[in-house]
Amino acid sequence: MSNTTPPPPDFSPPLPDVSPAPKKSRTNLVIIGSAAAVIAAVVATGIVVVQSSKDDARPATAAAASGVPDEDVVSAAADEPDPDPAYEQVDADSFAMKLRTTSRHCFGSAGCNVTVEPDLTYVGIADIDPSAVYEITYEIRGDTSGPVIETAELSNQMNLNYTPTSISTASSGTKVSVTITEVVAQGE
Repeated sequence: MSNTTPPPPDFSPPLPDVSPAPKKSRTNLVIIGSAAAVIAAVVATGIVVVQSSKDDARPATAAAASGVPDEDVVSAAADEPDPDPAYEQVDADSFAMKLRTTSRHCFGSAGCNVTVEPDLTYVGIADIDPSAVYEITYEIRGDTSGPVIETAELSNQMNLNYTPTSISTASSGTKVSVTITEVVAQGE
């Protein structure tokens, strides 16, 4: 047997892979860039809105007619107190009132014991002073002993404080009605 070496292969052995590493996805970079652009756009829009609202508040004729710089006009206007808003003077005709029956106990021909509460509605055109407290006096008719006079207090334009009223009617068919007789703003 002879020592012979085998013939070399027809192809060269594989070389190690020296190609550049695959590129990483740029998705995160795109997301971060987009978020930064959106934030910058929101901030820029906010600045434009604030500046335009300041421009709208400035009297145009005062800034154009006088030689005073714009900042002085704005600060001078801000130093002046706002005039008190005008609120409607209210009276008995400024409101409408109905009665809400909360309980009724009838005793055949002896009549009924009825408890009622006022249901107040403002019917005026302009706003009423939200800081005022109004005393609203009203008269309930239908009680066997005659009219019952009650007073409710209206505060913050919508908070009505009252005491429910118990009356006795002559029969279950007696109509109970209410009329506002006076409205007084406390402190006047």
